Amino acid sequence: SAAQNFSAIGVPSRPLRPRTSWSDGVSRHPQEGPSRPHLERRDRQVNQSIRAYDPTWSPGGVLATATMIDSMVGQVALVTGAGSELGIGFAAARRLGRAGAAVALVSTSDRIHARAAELVAEGITAIGLIADLTDEAQVTAAVAAAVDQLGPVDILVNNAGMVSVAAGSDAHGPFDQLTLAQWNDAMSRNLSTAFLVTKAVLPSMRARRYGRIVNVSSVSGPLVVFDNGSPYAAAKAGMVGMTRALALEVGHLGITVNAVAPGWINTAAAVDKEQRAGFATPVARPGTPDEVAACVGFLASPSASYVTGTMLVVDGGNSLVEDLNRRPPH
Repeated sequence: SAAQNFSAIGVPSRPLRPRTSWSDGVSRHPQEGPSRPHLERRDRQVNQSIRAYDPTWSPGGVLATATMIDSMVGQVALVTGAGSELGIGFAAARRLGRAGAAVALVSTSDRIHARAAELVAEGITAIGLIADLTDEAQVTAAVAAAVDQLGPVDILVNNAGMVSVAAGSDAHGPFDQLTLAQWNDAMSRNLSTAFLVTKAVLPSMRARRYGRIVNVSSVSGPLVVFDNGSPYAAAKAGMVGMTRALALEVGHLGITVNAVAPGWINTAAAVDKEQRAGFATPVARPGTPDEVAACVGFLASPSASYVTGTMLVVDGGNSLVEDLNRRPPH
């Protein structure tokens, strides 16, 4: 797959680990400042390390081939929670498919086949898979089907799991009135799904020493909370913790693990209250699924090879606001 041949376009297929230890840990090119022998020596060592993977590489070559590097041709992406035509999951799948990836879309209902057909109509290789991702056996079967039809998974986007403040799609209420069943249900749909799917695709990524895992968390939990929403907040904060822990575990294998944290996004599930909250952000509008997908696309790209264990906030600056009396300018 293309993931195994990035050296042909100037990207090493596995992490570089120069043996020399450098004091400040920052890579610079000699032309960036006054001549400093130890930095120039370090640059030469980095260049030599990269050329060990690609003899044609030269400084600046990566920038010159940025469009090629961001191409996902030959890669396989698995995107969960992609059933809604106006949702983040489908927007992410479309973004990856337009970049050249073959895409397996997963949802709990047969509407996923309509989403796959839309991508196929654009010329994207895509399949739809139905699975309850809280069930480990169904997760295993879905991943096996994706691999059988498209090939090993290079990119995983864990988007399954959601909440609506008004629609009550997760347990809502005072903490001490929640039942254990309600708590477990929220954890299962919003956190365990990501755990199970990641667990299913990770062995292949380890073996091939390449992978991109992007978890769709939320600002709710890691940064902010809404009233009576502790199960969802705990699950999404837990997803960020899982992201960081796994990033530390597999970073040396060329596998990156990151999260995006959307704020008020104008999806089909957004109700009026959520739409109004979006207009109160510093950007003065709700976000779009495509704007979240753009961030997913970057983190899933070959050029995001040195970004791991991070959470990219996509909330129009909403989590910056301290003065609750503030009103967006007109």
